[in-house]
Amino acid sequence: MDVALGVAIRIRRQSIGLSQDALANKCGVSFQQIQKYENGSNRISFSRLVQIAKALQCRVVDLMNVLDSLDSDTQEEVDVLSFIRTPGALDLLAAYEQLPPDSRTSLISLMRGLVSGDHQRA
Repeated sequence: MDVALGVAIRIRRQSIGLSQDALANKCGVSFQQIQKYENGSNRISFSRLVQIAKALQCRVVDLMNVLDSLDSDTQEEVDVLSFIRTPGALDLLAAYEQLPPDSRTSLISLMRGLVSGDHQRA
């Protein structure tokens, strides 16, 4: 759940164009602390969550809605949230979304080849 909340904070922060440093300044913490919150490595107290929501110009419930969809038995959802935390993943998804369907298919084939090592055989 800490990871899911961190992802929700990161997505909201990025969507309003706020840097980790700017969010940290608004909340009175270091940007490293914001990184830890966003990665889910540090648990966020309720009072800090209220500060963060205010700095992100949203309600606490808006950030916590992501938790409603999580079930402790559903590892797949947690895995997806972990993938999204990977540096560059959101940028990649945004670019992918803009591709036409045939280009998406080609890109997926290329990526699978890269991951499996097919590119080394050529």
